[in-house]
Amino acid sequence: MAEPLIAEPAAPARHPEPAPQEASGPGKTAATAQPPARPLTAIDRAMTDYLQHMGVERGLAANTLSAYRRDLARYARHLAHTGRQRPDEITRHDVTGFVQALSDGSDGGSTLGIRSAARTVVAVRGLHKFWALEGVTPTDPASDVHPPMPGKRLPKAISVDEVTRILEAVGTDTATGLRDRALLEFLYSTGARISEAVGLDVDDISLPTAGQDGDAGQDGDAGPAVVRLFGKGSKERLVPLGSFGARALDAYLVRGRPLLSGKGKGTPALFLNARGGRISRQSAWTILKTAAEKANITKDVSPHTLRHSFATHLLEGGADVRVVQELLGHASVTTTQVYTLVTADTLREIYAAAHPRALG
Repeated sequence: MAEPLIAEPAAPARHPEPAPQEASGPGKTAATAQPPARPLTAIDRAMTDYLQHMGVERGLAANTLSAYRRDLARYARHLAHTGRQRPDEITRHDVTGFVQALSDGSDGGSTLGIRSAARTVVAVRGLHKFWALEGVTPTDPASDVHPPMPGKRLPKAISVDEVTRILEAVGTDTATGLRDRALLEFLYSTGARISEAVGLDVDDISLPTAGQDGDAGQDGDAGPAVVRLFGKGSKERLVPLGSFGARALDAYLVRGRPLLSGKGKGTPALFLNARGGRISRQSAWTILKTAAEKANITKDVSPHTLRHSFATHLLEGGADVRVVQELLGHASVTTTQVYTLVTADTLREIYAAAHPRALG
């Protein structure tokens, strides 16, 4: 169950506001002082009902639900400032005023970039749609209020050679080195989100027991390595794991993980930290950054870069976009099609350089 938007305290009904959103942009810092307490309203309770619906009925991932909670907490403060206490008092003017406040900070919060503001408006629109469908409000005042449209940002992939250099920069003479190599090979072999990778348990991986290259042995009994990933909304998908990734994971499970596990209290987590607990997303990010620096990669590289590279390299190799969609766990193929723009740009460059009548 989703935790309440605002915890309802004992009488008198006063409660602390959530911390303000982190400032965006250079030179901006988030305020450290907590805003003054205000009375709990019917809007706060109705928002909590919506968050519980999104967490239980819709199965939103914990990180997504946390973002919704922050966005709606700011919306609740905005509405309280305008004197609204019940959902049916909210007007379209209140919604558009909030959208404007996201860009200029006129509500006392930090100014948000286009993408962050768009995410917040989507949360507000979903809230009002839910209230209207549930009969909490007679109409939906946000139905024709649209989020700001960010420009189409192409995913940033790195070349196959750069990926190889990063992977080979990781030493495998220690338990943590074996883990780091297995983690990075896994991210590139599967295109998994970093949250999916660090959330894996050992039982989510199926490695072949015959053969040496991630394929069946001579008797054909063992199949390819497969991993079970849990994406956004806890949606499950099965993704094959290439031979390089399978060998790296096997080496880690045999020679690395037992040493790390012995330092903890026992956990089913696949990737462990030096204390034997589940590795964090921040640690995984640091592992990749360190490997990129050792490989003398000067580009900005993040775990999502490997996901982008996985998709781009598949499409460049001739994979169907709908197959890539399934592997990435995208709900809509339109999300995946942005990668075709990258490969189309590459094709145009090759054509322009190679065809005798491309330029004249």
